[in-house]
Order: sequence, then C-alpha cells, then structure tokens
Amino acid sequence: MRRRLKAIALAAALAGGAGGWYLFRPERALLDRVVDETLPAGGQIIRAASFESRTHHGRGTADIIQLGERRVLRFRNFDVLDGPDLQVYLLRDASASGRAGLAAGYVSLGALKGNVGNQYYDIPAGVDLDRFAGVAVWCRRFGVNFATATFEELRM
Repeated sequence: MRRRLKAIALAAALAGGAGGWYLFRPERALLDRVVDETLPAGGQIIRAASFESRTHHGRGTADIIQLGERRVLRFRNFDVLDGPDLQVYLLRDASASGRAGLAAGYVSLGALKGNVGNQYYDIPAGVDLDRFAGVAVWCRRFGVNFATATFEELRM
C-alpha cells in the first residue's frame, strides 16, 4: 500500500512539474531568440516610440513605416524578457496591462519573432492607425503586457 502511495505521489509530482514547466517555460528567461531582419530600402517613418517596461524589462524603438501602399511595424535594437506565447498587439489604450485593458480594442500582428533584435510586422491594410495609441509585447497565455511603446505622430 505504501509503495502504491509513493508511486502515485511521484506521478503527481512529475505531472505537476511538467505542467508548470509548460505554462511558465522558465528556460525562456535564460535563452534569447535573436532576430535580425532587414527592410527594403526607402519608406517614411510615420509614427515612432520607445519601449517602456511593464511587467518585464523591455527596451528599443518601434516605428511605423509607410512603404508605398504597405505599412510595417519595425522594432529596432529591441530587447525584452522572453516568455510563453508572446504576441505583438497594436493597442487603442497604450496603458493596458491585463486582459481587461484589451477591452478598448487591439489588433494582433502575430507572434513575437524573437525577444532580441530588429524585426518587422506587416500592418493589415484596413487598420486605421489614428485609432491606436501604441504597440505592446503581450503574453497571451497569462494576459499581461511585457512592454509597451506609445506612438507619437511625426509631422513632416
């Protein structure tokens, strides 16, 4: 009987440990996913911002660049703590911190390509940039904002 209880306890501990690892992915805090994408020449920066830390450290710049009919979001010199299921969201409310903060509205530009380096995200054609205040690196699994850049419109 005791042996059986020990086996059940061991199985439960292993299952709990595996589940915790899957949810939190602690190795991502130690390993960087480095990206260094290049953008076609030309284009004009129409919005610019610097990242500020929210629930985790984040730094770098975010620019929206007009390339003819195409608009892209560019992260430069970007660095944020890696985590599980990180997404890039355009936010209507740049101060959004939890799931309730997304109620004002957001547009997902997809999964974060890497937690370090230069990277680009296409902005869908129908998105009205005047309705969005910033961009966030958002942990979808836990509903938290890792880092945010609040845009300033550039007057040319």
